[in-house]
Amino acid sequence: MQHSRPRMTKRMGYGDWRWHVLWWHHFFLLWNTVDGQTRYSIPEELKQGFVVGNLAKDLGLRPSEIFDRKLRLASEAGEQYFSVDAGKGDLLVNDRIDREALCGQSVSCVLPLQVVVENPLQSHRIEVEIRDINDNSPNFPTQEINLKIPESVAFGKRFPLENAEDPDVGSNSLKTYSLSKNDHFSLSYKDTQSGKAVPELVLEKQLDREKNALHRLQLTALDGGTPVTSGTCKITITVLDNNDNFPIFTEKEYKVSLKENSTKDTFVVKLTAKDADEGLNGEVKYVFGPRTSESVLSTFELNDVSGEIVLKGPLDYESSKSYLIDITAKDKGIPEMEGHCRVQVDIEDVNDNVPEIVLTSKPSPVREDAQSGTVVALISARDLDSGNNGKVMLNLPKGSPFTLKPSFSNNYELLTNGPLDRESFSEYNIEITATDSGSPRLSSSKIIPVRVLDVNDNPPMFTQSFYNVYLKENGVPGSILYSVSATDLDSGENAKLSYSILDSKVQDVSVSSYVYINSDNGSIYSMHSFDYEKLKVFQIVVQAKDQGSPSLSSNATVHVFILDQNDNAPAVIYPSSAALGSLSHQRMPRSAKAAHLVTKVTAVDADSGHNAWISYRLAEATDASLFTVNLYTGEVRTKRAVSEQDESSQRLLIEIKDDGEPVQSATVTVSILVEDGLHEPILDLRHKVSEPSKKTGRITLYLILSLASVSVLSLVTFLILAVKCIRNSRSSGSCCMRRSDCDDYKNPNRNLQIQLNTDGPIKYVEVLGGDMMSQSQSFRSCMSPMSEYSDFTLIKPSSTTDFKEVISVLDASLPDSTWTFESQQVSKESKESL
Repeated sequence: MQHSRPRMTKRMGYGDWRWHVLWWHHFFLLWNTVDGQTRYSIPEELKQGFVVGNLAKDLGLRPSEIFDRKLRLASEAGEQYFSVDAGKGDLLVNDRIDREALCGQSVSCVLPLQVVVENPLQSHRIEVEIRDINDNSPNFPTQEINLKIPESVAFGKRFPLENAEDPDVGSNSLKTYSLSKNDHFSLSYKDTQSGKAVPELVLEKQLDREKNALHRLQLTALDGGTPVTSGTCKITITVLDNNDNFPIFTEKEYKVSLKENSTKDTFVVKLTAKDADEGLNGEVKYVFGPRTSESVLSTFELNDVSGEIVLKGPLDYESSKSYLIDITAKDKGIPEMEGHCRVQVDIEDVNDNVPEIVLTSKPSPVREDAQSGTVVALISARDLDSGNNGKVMLNLPKGSPFTLKPSFSNNYELLTNGPLDRESFSEYNIEITATDSGSPRLSSSKIIPVRVLDVNDNPPMFTQSFYNVYLKENGVPGSILYSVSATDLDSGENAKLSYSILDSKVQDVSVSSYVYINSDNGSIYSMHSFDYEKLKVFQIVVQAKDQGSPSLSSNATVHVFILDQNDNAPAVIYPSSAALGSLSHQRMPRSAKAAHLVTKVTAVDADSGHNAWISYRLAEATDASLFTVNLYTGEVRTKRAVSEQDESSQRLLIEIKDDGEPVQSATVTVSILVEDGLHEPILDLRHKVSEPSKKTGRITLYLILSLASVSVLSLVTFLILAVKCIRNSRSSGSCCMRRSDCDDYKNPNRNLQIQLNTDGPIKYVEVLGGDMMSQSQSFRSCMSPMSEYSDFTLIKPSSTTDFKEVISVLDASLPDSTWTFESQQVSKESKESL
């Protein structure tokens, strides 16, 4: 497919003849597409800004894509001869293009260009063919040639002349020579191995020095261009006296080869010329031709006696692939006679250039979730050597998540070849190795940094999945409970976290009524003060969410355990204030002996643990020598027998203290009436029991046996538990067993705690159980060896019910009251559990 463009204009400034170059638009702008590549054809020496073609249209790009996709050129040549109009997408001439400077005598002159577009990254190869115009005239190395010819030379003798040079190629290059009219010489041509015809001067008529000692001729070189251009050279011939024989070389043209890595003083060739004359007329010396270039003189050295040529300077195949050396052999006769030959030295390439890696485009950052085959960068490779020495292969390290895809003529695309993970490698320094095919192989490497862009593929991670927080009750509202912390492996916005509390219920109330969280740092604060007696444990579900899109989150559970403080004073259950008129006035017979049980004071404490341990003390008494109060059971007994002298009305003030810090206490006043002739009801009761009927006796026996069996079984159970706890615990005062330790336990949210206290004379076991989020259930067994009768007390302080409203109180004054049961508002749930 070809298109002509009539916009070409003639170029001025290099001679008036140049305007003919663009005659009737002979050179049309052409472009074609071959094997997916776009080629344009233009003549050299076009003006800057000349439109080569609409590059965007030829590549199938819409006008809007020219700017959006950043259409640009990446020239493989050293200079930017072309540019792209960012508005229209036209390919423009950017600088003067001299075909002879770019391609020399090469028949084909093609500039490869690489077009790069981004988003997505793509590359296209285009070629611009530079056509030759006849902008150079033939030119001789020197403007005058001086020849010395003896008059005795026979006609037909040939004298080689210098070639003219024309940088143009094809029909515009050198075509023929012409010689000015004269009577003695004609022009002839001699073919050489290089394919160039060398002009020679042929003697057509015998010379006569006496008639004409000097001949002046003009040699003209003509090219084949339109119009024809030419160059001239003056030839001055001096006719000499007789020296009959010329030095003659054994070969007219010598051809040798040298490797470009040859060292100084390397032998090149030995020239031999013979002269048939004798004496000085036959002695020959060798010299370089008069128009030998400076490059030859600096590279080679000629021995004027032996004719040996050796290497004088370094060779470089990439700078000059061959040398043509003119050698003259002169004798020492008068007149001096000369012989001529030419030496062609071809340079053989060796692998002395390291391959080079060139970044055609800057590496683009790549997302870590980019699909395999995503283009990251455009790369080209080049080697100044030729043949296999210039063939370059690019390689990547094994295991690299990238690969190289060849595109065209040593151009590659760097592609992703596997999954990327920014958290493992945020930047890849890809080492690309270029190796040529020479012997020995040469290689080079280049590090290409590729940055990996983060995507939100990592959820926040808490330092723990569960947190246990222990908080004292009665704390100050607004105080910090705990600080949770989470991290996110992502970066930027994807790693910015905010904390929140997921809504849940605590005692049918939203958890947000109890606590709130700082969304920035995860600090959890209390909304109000907590009461252990109302709430013992609850949990908070904290969520950490990042700011990515879409955002990711994770949860952690915070278990808050309220620690008991001694904030409740002991509450007196018996004697009750409600029964003050009947129960607080106790009666005892004056005949009572020592250790007579008068009454028993009973109190409970809403706190737990040591804070709920209660002790009793007689603070005041009408007669302190008559009564005593048991420290642990609260039993009031006589110290001695009552005498006639003791007052009939006795008043006791009993102080009740807990074991907390600080100590909380309460007092109760007991009035005792000492009466004469008062019989103990227990004796009557025993008397009545001693005379039952046979039927009643049998029932009583069954009841006693049943009660005894239950008591023995309970006692054995507690003893076994106590022994196990004592063995397994360092502290002899406590024993804890969680139901979660049992293999058959299937509800991890419930636990059973049994605490055995052996401090002091009072022994009791405290059993705690319940859901972690519900109120704990507490059962306490108290056994007092100090008491005259066995006491078993079961208490469930599961709420803050006023202990003064206890419904059922048994009279502790009954000595035969073997079991005393005290209850505090036992709920239906506790009854079922019992």
